[in-house]
Amino acid sequence: MLGPPPPSAAPSYAALLQIPGFARVVLGTLLARLGGQMWEIVLVLFVLQRYQSPSLAGLTVLLSILPGLALSPVAGALLDRQGRVRLMILDYAVTAGLAAAIVALSLAHRLPPPVLLMIVTVLGVSNILSITGARSLFPLMLPRALWDRANGLDTSTYSLTAIIGPAIAGVVVARFGPEAALLLTAGVAAMAAVSLVGVHEPIARSAPGGSLFGDAWAAVTYVLGHPSLRGLAIGLFLSNLGFGVIPVGIPVLVLRHLHGSAATVGQVFAVFGLAGLMAGLLIGRVNTDGRERFLIVTCIAVQVPALIALAFTDQLPVVFVVALLGGAAGSVINVGIFALRQRRTAPAWFGRAFAVSMSLNFAGQPIGSALSGPLLERSIALPFLLGAAINVVAAIASIVLIPKHHRSAGT
Repeated sequence: MLGPPPPSAAPSYAALLQIPGFARVVLGTLLARLGGQMWEIVLVLFVLQRYQSPSLAGLTVLLSILPGLALSPVAGALLDRQGRVRLMILDYAVTAGLAAAIVALSLAHRLPPPVLLMIVTVLGVSNILSITGARSLFPLMLPRALWDRANGLDTSTYSLTAIIGPAIAGVVVARFGPEAALLLTAGVAAMAAVSLVGVHEPIARSAPGGSLFGDAWAAVTYVLGHPSLRGLAIGLFLSNLGFGVIPVGIPVLVLRHLHGSAATVGQVFAVFGLAGLMAGLLIGRVNTDGRERFLIVTCIAVQVPALIALAFTDQLPVVFVVALLGGAAGSVINVGIFALRQRRTAPAWFGRAFAVSMSLNFAGQPIGSALSGPLLERSIALPFLLGAAINVVAAIASIVLIPKHHRSAGT
């Protein structure tokens, strides 16, 4: 197995691509995230157009994410035992196959809501492998001096796909229908799987120390007993719960109240990504050591006025301005989270602890989306205002619960 290079590598973006195998991992992750960004938009538009139900759209978002988050401790243990690259390839292949299956069933008029929800749930379970695999793979391949650069690149590539993916998805749905967009998503996932074939693991797989579920439970207790990871989990769960209105709320706001099109929805989410790309590249050049908590709390606070503005707007330009603010803030939050988690987690726990930590942090978003669906059928303003209020609580919780000072990564 390939180990990380010596820590003498110069801290620059160019140095990242000189690490053996890292460029291919970045390519595979980029393709997978492109497909994932398209999937998020296409799935909501597919449900709104084919079933005419914001409530079903919210439930679909919930089941596309939450089951995987619930099983994240098991996923983390599998990543440490079986290797990250092979499980990432498996997930990308499953995603391609099931997305194509949705298309085939829809065109044959054999896709009632329960079948759609079942397929989406399976995808939600599978996707946690690649999401956690990529995030835990980066620091294992790189020396510590390059972690900030890698975090900036990581969040920027995510933002880049958030520009391209929604824009492509919106245009394809508007011109050719949601089935065509789903088929394109399947093709991108298949390319991601192919791009990782032959990439070596940076470290040897860990020897099982007990049962799979025992390792999974150990990861849960590690995260819950770790002050920094526990504080992140509570603060970011609340923030994502409040911001969870966005994936369903933006399409409903644009399509039903501002009389936009599916392409307009894609453009709004593309602006989120553009702002995130710029912010990620800039913050990646900054030494975040000791500043992580400040970055997280400040940018959670920025989301409060953004959500309030969406509650009362009747103009599309306001939505685009909010997308700029929200995208930039979200990118900086992510870099702060990645840096804090990497510096305060023991390397031996990267796979298991990252899986649990990421899932607890993100779990609020699908729950927020599911709760917002029924509310959006009655009122546009109420779910956005609730989201803003929850983010106020999230900012306070993050200040109080995330320790200011570092703990040793070896503890």
